[in-house]
Amino acid sequence: MPDITSLILDDHDWFRRQFAALDDLDDPARMAEVWQRLADLLDVHAAAEEEIFYPELIPRGDNAEDETVDAVGDHNDIRDGVRDAALHPVGSAPWLAAVRRTREANSEHMAEEEDDALADFRRNAGAALRDELGRRFLEFKKKHAGARDLDTSDVDPERYVAEIEGKTPPDSSLGIGSLKDRR
Repeated sequence: MPDITSLILDDHDWFRRQFAALDDLDDPARMAEVWQRLADLLDVHAAAEEEIFYPELIPRGDNAEDETVDAVGDHNDIRDGVRDAALHPVGSAPWLAAVRRTREANSEHMAEEEDDALADFRRNAGAALRDELGRRFLEFKKKHAGARDLDTSDVDPERYVAEIEGKTPPDSSLGIGSLKDRR
């Protein structure tokens, strides 16, 4: 069973190859085919990291809170680009611009994650944990293949970290209930 850091790196390599493949295409139908697979895995990958990887990095990493806040913010930028591309005809100037923004956000994210979060995790998490997380990562990707049953909403990075650390309630209510009948 490959460990989660290897699986994340494998996805990163695949992302780079798919963005490169888009560079060579001019047929909108073929572009749409490549893009849809890429966009789906970008969404699944981000959600899998947020569900499986980062909650385990935070209590173990040397600079994990900052790395996680940055990564979740990057995921939001990637998700925003994927959503924006879906609003435009494949191959159009606005579509190409959205794909470019997605690519740039993803490239920045991958470089930072590879240099920081993944290296940090390898230094501070044992092989057995990395393997178990790898198994869960693969299961998540299989369950949500094609972005099936996946929430692709943006995530508040600060709140995400605070919830993992148990410093904030899971909902955003004030917890005071209805004041309608109070005087």
